[in-house]
Amino acid sequence: MSQWKKTFSLKRQLKSFQYAFRGLSYVFRHESNMQVHLMAMLFVLIAGWYFQISRIEWIAVVGIIVLVMALEAINTSIEAIVDLVSPDYHELAGRAKDVAAGAVTIAAIGAIIIGMLVFLPKLGV
Repeated sequence: MSQWKKTFSLKRQLKSFQYAFRGLSYVFRHESNMQVHLMAMLFVLIAGWYFQISRIEWIAVVGIIVLVMALEAINTSIEAIVDLVSPDYHELAGRAKDVAAGAVTIAAIGAIIIGMLVFLPKLGV
């Protein structure tokens, strides 16, 4: 039996996806910032369809949407870990949470810039 067959388990892979979808379900249901990102995503996707944006514009828009949402999920996990290991206030715990939130903010600002570059010309601006 090959090493790949020994290490690959369809059952384990499916369980892994189950855990991932459970995490996504949590973040979409409980994190208000993710809900804001979801609404913005729906608005942008509808606008992209309406304005018939190009393939390269779709790549930019979908890429930044994925980045913002992935970073929001990572931020949520960092907050949970920090709260677990440091239930009382600690300067470093606060810094870790602030930096993770800052990463989401950087991506969100990038999303706004990409949105402006894609959609403002469609509006004649």
